[in-house]
Formats: sequence, C-alpha cells, structure tokens
Amino acid sequence: MNDAHPYLVGLIGTGVLPSLTPPMHMAEARALGITYVYRPLDLTALGIAPDRIGDLLAWAERLGYDAVNVTHPCKQSVLAHLDRVDPVAAALGAVNTVLFTPAGRVGYNTDTTGFAAAFGDGLPGAGTRHVVQLGAGGAGSAVADALLRLGTTRLSIVDLDPIRATALADDLGRRHPLAAVDTASAADLPAVLADADGLVHCTPVGMAEHPGLPLDADLLRPELWVADIVYRPLDTELLVTARERGCRTLSGGRMAVHQAVAAFALITGTRPDPDRMTAHFLDLVAADSPVDPALAR
Repeated sequence: MNDAHPYLVGLIGTGVLPSLTPPMHMAEARALGITYVYRPLDLTALGIAPDRIGDLLAWAERLGYDAVNVTHPCKQSVLAHLDRVDPVAAALGAVNTVLFTPAGRVGYNTDTTGFAAAFGDGLPGAGTRHVVQLGAGGAGSAVADALLRLGTTRLSIVDLDPIRATALADDLGRRHPLAAVDTASAADLPAVLADADGLVHCTPVGMAEHPGLPLDADLLRPELWVADIVYRPLDTELLVTARERGCRTLSGGRMAVHQAVAAFALITGTRPDPDRMTAHFLDLVAADSPVDPALAR
C-alpha cells in the first residue's frame, strides 16, 4: 500500500490516558501499512480546563494533527468551534470526531452510528418495538438516538436525575416525532420491562470502579435482550446475570469497536477490517476481563 501520508491523531478528554482507542487504531493502521500515531491529550494530566477546547483544537491544527477524537466532557462544547457538523451529529448535539480539512474543521458522531452497527452485528433480528434505557447522560443520548433510527417505536428512559431524563426525552421526541419517548422511575421498571423487547444499560454501574447490578435481577426474563455499553470488564455482572436468565446479550465491546471503525474510516479514508479490529480490541482487554463469548464469535 502506498504510505504517502503519515497520520497524527489525538484523543481529547479527561482521564483518557488509559483509553484503549489509541492502541486499537494504531494496531489496525499497522495491519494496513499506514503510518499512524495516536496520542491521548488528557486534560487532567495537562492541567487544561475543558472550556479551553477551542484552544486545544487550534493547537492541534497548527501542530499538524489530521484529526482528534473528543470525549467527556467536551462532546457538546466542541460544536461551537467547528466549521461544519455532520447532520447526525448536529441533530444529536454532540461530536466525538473532528477532522482538520482544507475546508475547515468538520465534526462527526461515531458513538451513535457505532451502537447502531454493533446492534445489527450482535443482536440480528432482535425486536425494537419497545426498549427501556437506563441512563440519560452523553452516552445514553447517542444510544437512544441510534435506537430510534433503528426503528424503536417506544423508548422508555430511566435515570436517577428525572430532569435529565425528561430533557433527553423531550429532545428525542422533537427529532423523532413518529416515536413515543417517555420517562420512568426505578420504581416503574417492573411495569415497563414487562412490556419491553429489550433493555439497554448506559450508566457506569458494572465498571470495575462501580461493581454491581443496575436493577433487580428478577426483572430479567428470557424474552428480553440486554445490551450494556460498559466494556471494562466486557462481562459485566448485568450481562452475566442476563445470560444466566436466558437473555440474548450485547456487550459494550461491540460499540467500542464499531465507533472506532467508523472514526478510523473518516480519518484515513480507508475502511478498516472490523473483525481484525475486534481481535485487536480483545487482545487489549484480555488482561482486564474474560472475553465475552458473544463478542468473540
């Protein structure tokens, strides 16, 4: 392959030094014969306030970066510093990939497209008539948008902060007027889950730092599919319990891989191999947790 252009990419956010995204991108680039350097730009480690995201973009642009990925807490604030935003990202109000092009800075959101691709790949044929989502934060917003674009006709959002849940439901309802988007409390879960096809978990519960289940295990029935966006560990307590109850499951690893696949393609113009990137990803997380069989197959 002609390696005429070496790529320089960054990851902007707080606490991003341990991220698996840079090594995953670089491993795939090596496999494709592309020179590709990807470095985390950790705001905490650098002592830079998140509200200086505009300065960071300017510095990266002047230093010759081709692109940056953007994560918490800058996915919304970065929009004000872009010249053009992809329609999906603009509707969502969040950007996680910025390209520095001759025509200016262009923003995309591969979180929402990544979840949509992961769902189709990992839960083919799963019903989406009514889905219950736990969590209304930034990741939850991207996932909810993907679910509605996948054809969900009723989405019930549950969050510890009812104001945040209502704000997300109102925004989604405006953008997807043919769907019914409602909110529910934790106490309502038995009733809403009884009617649901699937459950998506978008909170930190289940991460190594926040172990446990986000809901009563008795609410998980075999007819319910369960998706988790947590990927460290891959086999969260929720997914293990759900499989024990006979549920089809989707681990967060698939979303992590597919958002990286989409970002890599945007940055380089070369479509990476999703299966190979999955293998890269599994190698990187092997020391953290056992492999989710649903992801590995």
